[in-house]
Amino acid sequence: MTAPETRHAASRISYLMIESKGNWAGPNAGAFLLDAAVLAEAGHRVRVFLVEDGVLTAVGTASPEIERLAAAGAEILVDDFSAAQRALSATTLSPHAEVVGMDVVAAALAEDDCRGVWH
Repeated sequence: MTAPETRHAASRISYLMIESKGNWAGPNAGAFLLDAAVLAEAGHRVRVFLVEDGVLTAVGTASPEIERLAAAGAEILVDDFSAAQRALSATTLSPHAEVVGMDVVAAALAEDDCRGVWH
């Protein structure tokens, strides 16, 4: 494979970054989302799936990690079940976040070029 073909193949890789911890869970929670932002800024397709306490990261508009992810073009997905268990609705979440079901995650993980990372 020549260098341009290698770059093209690498650009087709997508990432599904699954965050299950809230920002208060320590420095690694925010660092994981920043890693996702760096991947998106590098031109990769990045979907961040917030599940369990991770959904609380998308509440309101004050999360710098969510803002950076959105600015980088990452998709921010919020687990519908986890949000409902915490009495969160789409109106309480960042305008950058989309509430989705587990079927969306399963479909993403089934894609040939998708790399799933769980934190």
